[in-house]
Amino acid sequence: MKKFPIGVQPYTIREAMSKDYVGSIKKVAEIGYKGIELGLPPEGMTIQEQKSLLDGLGLKVVGTHAGFDSLDFEVDKIADYLEEMDAEKFVTVSMIFKSREDVLEKAKKMNEVGEQFRKRGVTFLYHNHHWEFFKVDGEYVLDILLHETDPEFVQTELDTYWIRRGGEDPVEYLRKVKNRAPLLHIKDMKAGGEDISNGFGEGFLDLRELFAQGVKEPFAEIGEGILDFKEIANTAEEIGTKWLIVEQDESDRDPFESLKISYDNLMKMGLIES
Repeated sequence: MKKFPIGVQPYTIREAMSKDYVGSIKKVAEIGYKGIELGLPPEGMTIQEQKSLLDGLGLKVVGTHAGFDSLDFEVDKIADYLEEMDAEKFVTVSMIFKSREDVLEKAKKMNEVGEQFRKRGVTFLYHNHHWEFFKVDGEYVLDILLHETDPEFVQTELDTYWIRRGGEDPVEYLRKVKNRAPLLHIKDMKAGGEDISNGFGEGFLDLRELFAQGVKEPFAEIGEGILDFKEIANTAEEIGTKWLIVEQDESDRDPFESLKISYDNLMKMGLIES
């Protein structure tokens, strides 16, 4: 079984990061993580100071998230940052879609943006949530995106939890993106969570209404829920995934405790590269 370098998405510890940026990053390194998805440093810290901090902790930047529901950003500025940080050259976005036409228009724009990044040696990734499992004419929005975007310009950073939340088996769905998923977000789902994970049927939901429903997502630490991460890791190896990235949007525990539980369980499963 392949062992992977393991990174963390700091959205998990966003509140702590806003209060103690340096201390929070140090805690991530102390747990054992070797990578972190990170963007420009906070006010008062230079990029070189940020790089020095990470280098001293043995942490590598595993790409950056460029934004949410927008494809308007400075390609060269992001590429320059990744180069200066000696980072893994990945940039990720997530989108919201309102119609089939909107999906097609955004897919076209993603191809254009991805081509611009490719000229700078950066791979452009799409990160899913559960709403891409709406169906239009019997086809998932995510499937439309996959066949309307060029793999040369648009790859993926799929998310195991959100695939299951959309009603699909992560192991089976990941096989659709062979050689197109260099990064994989891993998060688990509490037992019973599958009861709300039956897909969305036909058509688009108003996401404002979806969020207003106030559903408490059944997030769980890796290995504490229902997803089979040994099988997920086997499939990730098959499809060419390079990094596994732990993220837990919400936690019943202290978020750092959750990150440690996830890391320790991945270690017990024999999935962490030494």
